[in-house]
Amino acid sequence: MKRSKHPSSRRAEIQQLYLDYAAGQETLSASALLMFIHKEQKELTANEDTAESLIDRFEIDKTARENRSMTFEGFLRYIESKECCVFNQAHTSVYQDMDQPLTSYFISTSHNTYLIGDQLVGESSLEAYASALRKGCRCLEIDCWDGPDMEPIVYHGHTLTSKILFRDVITTVGQHAFEVTVSAYPVILSLENHCSWEQQEVMAQYLISILGDNLLTAPLDRPAAEDLPSPNDLKYKILIKNKKIKRQIKAEDAAEESANEGEEDEDEDEEQEEEEKEHQTRAKFWSPRKAGSKKKKKKVVVAEALSDLVIYTKSVKFISFSHSRDHQNYYENTSVEEKKAHKLVKASGKESFIDLKSLSIRNLCSYKTALCLLVSFFLAVALNFQSPGLPMDLNDGLFQDNGGCGYVLKPAVLMSSQMSFDPSSSRHNLKSTSLMLKVISGSTLPLPKSGKALDPFVRVEIHGIASDTCRKSTHTVKNNSLSPHWDTDMAFKIRLPELCLIRFCVRDQTGFLSSEFVGQYTLPFNSLKKGYRWVPLQSKDGFSLDPASLFVYIWYS
Repeated sequence: MKRSKHPSSRRAEIQQLYLDYAAGQETLSASALLMFIHKEQKELTANEDTAESLIDRFEIDKTARENRSMTFEGFLRYIESKECCVFNQAHTSVYQDMDQPLTSYFISTSHNTYLIGDQLVGESSLEAYASALRKGCRCLEIDCWDGPDMEPIVYHGHTLTSKILFRDVITTVGQHAFEVTVSAYPVILSLENHCSWEQQEVMAQYLISILGDNLLTAPLDRPAAEDLPSPNDLKYKILIKNKKIKRQIKAEDAAEESANEGEEDEDEDEEQEEEEKEHQTRAKFWSPRKAGSKKKKKKVVVAEALSDLVIYTKSVKFISFSHSRDHQNYYENTSVEEKKAHKLVKASGKESFIDLKSLSIRNLCSYKTALCLLVSFFLAVALNFQSPGLPMDLNDGLFQDNGGCGYVLKPAVLMSSQMSFDPSSSRHNLKSTSLMLKVISGSTLPLPKSGKALDPFVRVEIHGIASDTCRKSTHTVKNNSLSPHWDTDMAFKIRLPELCLIRFCVRDQTGFLSSEFVGQYTLPFNSLKKGYRWVPLQSKDGFSLDPASLFVYIWYS
């Protein structure tokens, strides 16, 4: 890799590359440009037509263009264009097989979607639903409670969060679910249903009247199958996730059904108690009844009209892996709570991963947590989209793949029942991928509120299975926000790249052991481009910090 010894900025770095390949000529010929593309950018399928197309797109000097060559300014425009972004531009469109069952995909999932602030006193907002859908979220949570005048409301129960109307939420979903620039693939509305039978009837009426033909109201006409339809099968459809009325129970199954319902009720009570304890710890106003009250939670009876709208996403409580294996149908889905998942992993170790994998191959399931353990538990992680931080950075990084459509195909290691794999183990019979990464420089980094120039450094983080997860940092550059230069080499061994996310994080060194967030960018390893690339930076809230960026060199094999 050729570079200047003491460049003062990215422009100087790029100019040195240009001079190296121009080889003393005033402009860069198409053949020299092609050599650069092959040797440095590792785009081996490029040909002379590719080089000439780049000249036509990025060269504005008429004489150079006529001579099928490129000036330095044209080369600079090319290097700083999407063509040389670290994220593979072929992955900005849907490119994966979308004809597999829904269970074959990670699905972008939101928890407490209605909130835009604190979980206890924050604001419930329609904009939160619109924002999540614009980000490609395909599974939204709606906490439904009885409201005045037979109008169901949405808010975080037993808290002081504000309330919004259920019908307004559904109207917002209908307006934004399938925006042209985002996704045409199915949206799942996960109802946390606390409503009376009468207000559930109202909910069903709103779902039907507002969503119209987009609402899935009957199974698709397809050959008898033992798996779910695909994203392509369900394009432009909205599915309702809720409990469903049990019908026509056989006499010999009645006792078992009754026992199962008892187990489910106990499970619900346990989860309710844990939730209320958390609220009680954080605030004294968590519940309208006195702290310590043991009043039994009233069981919600599902209204028939709402039950009839549940087609492929019937909610059932997770009882045990053996119960799911023996009793759970393909159209039934579960949510594994954080504490329960940790208990299972602690109790049975590797066996729990095998069971979780088997469950996720056949059934839709999610994992509600504040930590991003997506690759460890094989599940869709339900995140608070309104809470910025590492979990959302990783979520956004994963789901920008496949055109940002909200569905990312799971790797074979998670879908094959023949492949035994424990992500918590440090020993794998896998061939390692070597990643060589040079963090060269930064450009136009955002200043803090104080206006003082940054003392920036870059931390490169690998997020994947336990044995792959690590991070390395550059040195700190003093007092330089405009064009800091690091020129730092990093080497990583990655055993399972298909379950790996790369996070570039720029931080400001504020003390000997302290630093503050400046910007970050996360992407899947499988979307990482080789060669000289620029890394766009995003704010803590996930918004672009353009023109702030990093300049890096990447190679792997």
